[in-house]
Amino acid sequence: MKILVTGAAGFIGFFVAKSLVNKGHEVVGLDNINDYYDVNLKYARLNELGIQREGAQAFNQLTESTTHSAFSFIRLGLEDREHLPKLFTAQKFDVVCNLAAQAGVRYSLENPEAYVDSNVVGFLNILECCRNYKIKHLVYASSSSVYGLNEKIPFETTDAVDHPVSLYAATKKSNELMAHSYSHLYGFKTTGLRFFTVYGPWGRPDMAMFLFTDAIVNDKPIKVFNNGKLERDFTYIDDITEGVVRIIQKPVTEQLKEKGDFKIYNIGNSKSVKLMDFITAIEESLDTVAKKDMYPMQPGDVEKTWANVDDLIADYDYRPNTPIKEGVQQFVEWYKAFYKS
Repeated sequence: MKILVTGAAGFIGFFVAKSLVNKGHEVVGLDNINDYYDVNLKYARLNELGIQREGAQAFNQLTESTTHSAFSFIRLGLEDREHLPKLFTAQKFDVVCNLAAQAGVRYSLENPEAYVDSNVVGFLNILECCRNYKIKHLVYASSSSVYGLNEKIPFETTDAVDHPVSLYAATKKSNELMAHSYSHLYGFKTTGLRFFTVYGPWGRPDMAMFLFTDAIVNDKPIKVFNNGKLERDFTYIDDITEGVVRIIQKPVTEQLKEKGDFKIYNIGNSKSVKLMDFITAIEESLDTVAKKDMYPMQPGDVEKTWANVDDLIADYDYRPNTPIKEGVQQFVEWYKAFYKS
């Protein structure tokens, strides 16, 4: 298949694009390479995919020769309503995997406009292109943050998600609603994936795994929110990637057709890990005890996440299962090699 992967210079997008190429698909990666975090890490990911920094061209700089390989890359923002349709016209995608978004819960308190531009306006533009260019299947990233203040554990996709506690979560909930309406109105398949606390090599510098490791290595205290009384369903990047790729590759079976063109899955490790146990795993991998500064609960945060993945097991025979200690060790080894620490 010919597949568009948006957010291809990002953490999850990089791994999904790499896996799809390895499975023989033709992948066009798209990313605006914004400066929310260090762009050098984004370009390093692209380099792993065979794209040199000077080759990360904007859409209007492309030539025919740059878009006919197993992986090609285009620098473009989803909110660009002029050039995005031109990309769809030129490339004739079979499937779209939308992983591009303005990420981060806490940053949404400081810069809300970025979330509306990328996550709402950008997603609408993706939906319009899928409708107008007859895309068979749109797979898109949602988030466990949509569960907000839900108290029933574990979280199920059938739960009401009407109480988001951050603008980021609200934009992801809006994506699901928008996808539902487009599937209903125009009859193309949309599949939303609620990711649960993804971690692993090449991870984002604003995420706990990276922040904790970086602070410990540099002999700085780590910030522990809610005095450590947090639990997360930490999910290793390889498990997330496998789930996304299975859903992209699997044809729409009669079983799934009966469930309609709109579907949502949780992708999580089906286990809630205490934050302090997560920190302990990092300390053991680094053979160093962290200096800990305790902080109160932060706005937009939730105390606990935990995924029910029964639908994923039933429809795709898949369940993420990487143990936390193994995943943490893999990240620490990557961090040491990449930053030569």
